[in-house]
Amino acid sequence: MKPTIVIAAALAAAALAHAPAQAAPVQQSAPAWEQPSQVIETAARQLLNALKGHRQEYRKDPAKVTALVDKYLLPHVDTQLAAQLVLGRYWRTATAQQRQRFIDAFYHSMMVNFGGALADFRSDMLKVYPTHLRPGTDFATVRTEMTRSNGSRVSVVYLMQLTPRGWQAFDVHIDGVSYVKSYREDFAEQIRQQGLDAVIKRLQAGARPDAIAHAAGGS
Repeated sequence: MKPTIVIAAALAAAALAHAPAQAAPVQQSAPAWEQPSQVIETAARQLLNALKGHRQEYRKDPAKVTALVDKYLLPHVDTQLAAQLVLGRYWRTATAQQRQRFIDAFYHSMMVNFGGALADFRSDMLKVYPTHLRPGTDFATVRTEMTRSNGSRVSVVYLMQLTPRGWQAFDVHIDGVSYVKSYREDFAEQIRQQGLDAVIKRLQAGARPDAIAHAAGGS
């Protein structure tokens, strides 16, 4: 996964996070109606403001990047729905403890392997196309475009739903490929062969989520 694409997928990564209760900001009264594209733009602007003048510091300390994700991105994702979609049918058979361990381990792996890339996020990397949805709509796709360091552009579409906490993302499509579906396919074979605990252990050990498929059948 390219570092720039990690930025695009950061909301989806955060969707599988379990942040301590105190890490999430207190939710203020939401406006009567907010366009989902505004939610994406606001989260990006807040992240950019937090990075300003401290990029080198965040590159050296991934834990601080995790804190930024918890604070600015996590409130805008549907954590449970994203986890359910990634595990698919295995979510139904997992125990409550396994579900939480998977969520924690997945997020840990994402931040260890890719979190530092967020320190290179710049305003010129992301273009958000405005949505024009009518009040009462509860599902949205937000089109954005990410620009790589070589100038090539990548289509990034956030799938969002309206919840009591406002608009929250539950999947990201990168150049037409579903982030959730890709990870579900990566994990499925090993879960089938060795069980969910095997996937969790590999993630806890720092294995890249997108490399889990290659461990299927391994020791």
